[in-house]
Amino acid sequence: SCWLKYCVCLTICLSWGLLLSTGTAHHFAYLLNTTDYRILRMDEDYDRMYIGSKDHILSLDLHDINKDPHIIHWPVSERRKMECLVSGKDANEECANFIRLIEPWNRTQLYVCGTGAYNPVCTFVNRGRRPQVRIKVESGKGKCSYDPKLNSVSALINGELYAGVYVDFMGTDSAIFRTLGTKTAMRTDQYNSRWLNDPTFIHVHLIPDSAERNDDKLYFFFREKSSEMGQSPVTQSRIGRICLNDDGGHCCLVNKWSTFLKARLICSVPGTDGMETHFDELRDVYIQPTQDTKNPVIYGVFSVSGSVFKGSAVCVYSMADIRMVFNGPFAHKEGPNYQWVAYTGKIPYPRPGTCPGGTFTPNMKSTKDYPDEVINFMRNHPAMYNPVYPVHKRPLVVRTNVDYEFTTVAVDQVAAADGNYEVLFLGTDKGTVQKVIVLPRDDLQTEELVLEEVEVFKQQMYVSSMVGLTQLALHRCDMYGEACADCCLARDPYCAWDGKSCSRYSASQKRRSRRQDVKYGNPIRQCRGFNSNANKNTLEMVQYGVEGSSTFLECQARSPHAVIKWHLQRDNSDRRKEMRSDGRVLKTEQGLLLRSLQPSDSGMYQCTATEKNFKHLLVKLQLVVLSSRAVNNALVEGAGGIVSSSLHSSSTQWTPSAGQYKDLLTILSQPEMTLINQYCQDYWQFGDPLLGALKAKDLKELKEQKKPRNRRHHGEGEEEEEQEEVET
Repeated sequence: SCWLKYCVCLTICLSWGLLLSTGTAHHFAYLLNTTDYRILRMDEDYDRMYIGSKDHILSLDLHDINKDPHIIHWPVSERRKMECLVSGKDANEECANFIRLIEPWNRTQLYVCGTGAYNPVCTFVNRGRRPQVRIKVESGKGKCSYDPKLNSVSALINGELYAGVYVDFMGTDSAIFRTLGTKTAMRTDQYNSRWLNDPTFIHVHLIPDSAERNDDKLYFFFREKSSEMGQSPVTQSRIGRICLNDDGGHCCLVNKWSTFLKARLICSVPGTDGMETHFDELRDVYIQPTQDTKNPVIYGVFSVSGSVFKGSAVCVYSMADIRMVFNGPFAHKEGPNYQWVAYTGKIPYPRPGTCPGGTFTPNMKSTKDYPDEVINFMRNHPAMYNPVYPVHKRPLVVRTNVDYEFTTVAVDQVAAADGNYEVLFLGTDKGTVQKVIVLPRDDLQTEELVLEEVEVFKQQMYVSSMVGLTQLALHRCDMYGEACADCCLARDPYCAWDGKSCSRYSASQKRRSRRQDVKYGNPIRQCRGFNSNANKNTLEMVQYGVEGSSTFLECQARSPHAVIKWHLQRDNSDRRKEMRSDGRVLKTEQGLLLRSLQPSDSGMYQCTATEKNFKHLLVKLQLVVLSSRAVNNALVEGAGGIVSSSLHSSSTQWTPSAGQYKDLLTILSQPEMTLINQYCQDYWQFGDPLLGALKAKDLKELKEQKKPRNRRHHGEGEEEEEQEEVET
């Protein structure tokens, strides 16, 4: 899976090799005996990126991650490693120092913590291009989890470290901790499942409530188990919060949070029957700042718990809705079945969850001044009754019945010619990143566009995973093609037609030549005067096939929204026939598969794409079908021999020119270059090269055994045959 950090397919599916060739991606290339590149921390003051991995801390250049890297090796001692191994832990996956916390301490130092082979440790590291680890190492308990597989989150604010962690060796004591600094060390109520029940911490973020600093609250995002009487535990996603100036209670909840509240986050799709399909498991959160610091936009990635079906979604939440829930009724258990209901009794003053010294409690300087009834109420009622629903009560993006799930999200706001757009970068568990925008429609619905999907492993975005780190540009405008129509149909807010090419959009460009239409993507209207060049880059080629075998004609649209059609114009004919799937012909997303080639399959094949009523030609391909007898006779005379007499016996009507004879000889004499030679090699490796001496029956059986394939790329033969069997 991918972890995204953001710094400031048209789905084009870009492979890792193609991505590198564009110059818009850079993989961290230094060979280290390490994995788990998980923790990323931007340092824009020094233009550095800090990465925490297994036994290493990396300091990389923000603009080029392979330029002047500085690598700190911070392993555990051999003694500590042996103690970890003796306790039954794994040498590679557990008994090492997995870096799990990197926070800026001041202008010159970072505070860094690692698992320390099941003995968490922390230290200070100098910031900048030459970071160094201080000799002093202190305990990391309450700051970093023992188990590297358990997620932990942290925020260092005004010298105080707030962390959501598991604080014991066995991984059973979960808590939200406050350590360091001058304030009282604090935590959630220990082993109280009403507060935290086997949580997985996802994110933490400070969001002010008002202009009064005493109202500042720290929000924690996590998922946990929730069970009702007589029911199996289910996973629920949560948003929790605490006041930064919480000092705990005087008699009850001493050194424990007295303002901790939590609410359920709902991300679901309403069904036609009124039932909702829930995406229960929160996977990642991104906080998108706005001009109002009190009201950022919250994006969450959710997946489905259980094994009924696979799916994931992105939901968006407003702070207004979140605050309304926290100001609403508290959850309370009562009745014979001990069920959750809304608390309707008297609410003590000040309202539980209110920060001391804030807008509503100016005369109370500490939570220790709160009445005991407030503290006792808080201890027994940490949850809100109403859940938080997403904006418009539905997800922004949904994926179901696909072979991947979203795992992470980052968001960028982009100014385009027709307005501002939020571009989502969604990491998946198959190692790709999808670039998505969601457009409003006139009927109050939305339209989702997947602009591209890039294969990340095998202003910038940084993508980390267990196996590596990649620096990824946010746009690859030149990949959309060299025609105005292609650029317009891409509907990528980063890109616009500048009169000559598809390039990065800039608001300062002259409007006369600039062409961009993110909302509608209408090339007929936007590209008047430029559409005459739409077909100038049509791919033209000649492809050979052998009678009785299969061949694949490749043509893939740049846009997933385009409709692809194939037409055949046979030799000596002016009529064009549309190719449709039947027993011998199979249309796929990648092209046209022709089985059991016949001489009548020869001719000019044209592949056209139509989108938004705009049609243009992608591929013109002349298919030449050679008879199997002609190829066999050519082999008898030798791969480099004269084949003209054999060709004259071909059952096709093709009469080759001198140049085409030369092409055929080249095909037969250069292995690894064509599929005709592969066909021939399949026969040669089965014994006597004088295949002409074989009886017709034996030759037929040999063909059945080998099922020769005619592909334009040599190494893909077996893979394509497997695909053909599956699709059949």
